[in-house]
Amino acid sequence: MEIREAIPEDFEGIWPIFKEVVEAGETYGYALETSKEEAYHLWMELPRKTYVVSEGGRILGTYYIKNNQNGPGSHVCNCGYMVSSASRGQGIATLMCKHSQQQALDFGYKAMQFNFVAASNEKAVKLWQSLGFETVGRLPQAFHHPHKGYVDALVMYKWLGDQNSEG
Repeated sequence: MEIREAIPEDFEGIWPIFKEVVEAGETYGYALETSKEEAYHLWMELPRKTYVVSEGGRILGTYYIKNNQNGPGSHVCNCGYMVSSASRGQGIATLMCKHSQQQALDFGYKAMQFNFVAASNEKAVKLWQSLGFETVGRLPQAFHHPHKGYVDALVMYKWLGDQNSEG
């Protein structure tokens, strides 16, 4: 498996993953009917960088990295990760999260924040915690899960440290 920066042509392999994850409605706050054009904009154009995990020319997962906020908050990044259902359970999300933390440091970010983690996404919550993220906020019933109803959304945060910073 390799992780590399996504190029526009990669979206043909990203789109089925994006569509599958978003239409399930269990983890992301995107509209279930997000079009391919909207998805391209959200995943490929808005972020600072987008990456893919591929093996044998097939895209297994993808993530983006972007500023969580601008101005005084621009030292904190935000990432989103998606793995195809056929590739889950192989450590791809772990690989992407570790890679994204190194990329974040390389870009000069000091922290990473996940703004809206569905508490019902227990595997992701457990994974993020194992990688050093803390739950710093809980938004009661903020995520409408298609099967579990209204569940809490979590704000998760990790201070990445500084390589050459003032503090």
